Amino acid sequence: MSHRSIGQERFGFAGRGGSGSALDELGKLIDWDQVSKLLDPLYSATKGEPAWPPIAMFKALLLSIWYDLSDVKLAEALDDRASFRRFCGFSANEATPERTAIVRYRKLLAARKLDRSLFETVTAELKSKAVTVKTGTLVDATIIASASKGDDNARWVRHKGKRAVHGFKADVGADADTALVEEVSITSANINDRKAGPDALPDNPGEVFADGG
Repeated sequence: MSHRSIGQERFGFAGRGGSGSALDELGKLIDWDQVSKLLDPLYSATKGEPAWPPIAMFKALLLSIWYDLSDVKLAEALDDRASFRRFCGFSANEATPERTAIVRYRKLLAARKLDRSLFETVTAELKSKAVTVKTGTLVDATIIASASKGDDNARWVRHKGKRAVHGFKADVGADADTALVEEVSITSANINDRKAGPDALPDNPGEVFADGG
């Protein structure tokens, strides 16, 4: 089993990305080597094809949480946005993962029970360098559409006035002052916020702010 080689043509960004972005600075705050050690054994390709680098895929999943993107929108953003490409390690002109690859990788993380531990590792890195005072935690839920209606782990949900969605729910806990995401709880879309919300709270949440759900 092998992984694809990416990011070999970084000069291709010349003239496209300007002077950098907040993501470039954010990426420098995290010890990715520590995360990579946990991710390296993962292989999420099918039919013997080379897999996308695990660390690149994990960074992509972080972007989907931070920017509230569905798998489809994440795949589009990776293909289109220079800052997303740089953050994940892709050069300007090479191919990026399609939504099916993103779905497979998320499932693999969950199956290995690495999703929460890895997120906590990244959050700890950011908190140690960016968050000094906590006054409260904002909790909100986001529906993430599944890539396929055949996904057995996803469920249908419908909110008043909106069309039904087959997918998952991400309950996100963010620092009230900095908006830095500290915890994420992923469930099927039909789980009530009152049940999933508490899992999105950090150890010391301070005052909790949430909507009526």
